[in-house]
Amino acid sequence: MKKWLPLIIIVILVFAGYRMVVGFNNTAVKLNEEISQSWGNVETTYQRRNDLIGNLVKTVQGAADFEKATLTEVINARAKATSVNIDISNATPQQLVAFNNAQGGLNSALSKLLVAVERYPDLKANQNFLKLQDELASTENQVLTARTRFNEAIKPYNNHIKTFPNLIFAKWFGFEEKPYFEAVKGAEKPVDVNFDFNKKK
Repeated sequence: MKKWLPLIIIVILVFAGYRMVVGFNNTAVKLNEEISQSWGNVETTYQRRNDLIGNLVKTVQGAADFEKATLTEVINARAKATSVNIDISNATPQQLVAFNNAQGGLNSALSKLLVAVERYPDLKANQNFLKLQDELASTENQVLTARTRFNEAIKPYNNHIKTFPNLIFAKWFGFEEKPYFEAVKGAEKPVDVNFDFNKKK
């Protein structure tokens, strides 16, 4: 029996190591999938916002004398925001910063557009515009929620791959730390899409 004891111990240690490695990998894969799903929700809410802004621009374009420079700025900012795509499985902090900056540029241009609308009573009374404005306000809240949930999905994943001995396995399997979604400067203030339409000029 004694001669088999070292072999039994080796087999037990190998099995325990195998279970540990498999457990690490399976958990990391599951947490990574949750991150991908959360990022998909972020992209979906931003896409909805971009679609609403496109419709808002079309509605505003109906006002013949509306400031063309303001519209052009929104159209260009929207095009830039939709052109920044991220593969979240390989995302870097720099890519998220570029994404945030593009969305922040669109926020700024949209704010100018909505302020300019104040000078156009017909636009302010346009039912299409009012409906789009309400939907946009609702979507801004959805964007905030989606970003928050994305960050909530990042935390357990990063904790899982950065703790010992998991960080050793993470290097073997190629699991890397994911960047958090950080707001751009001034993004803590949502786009103001509410006006007092009964205010007299």
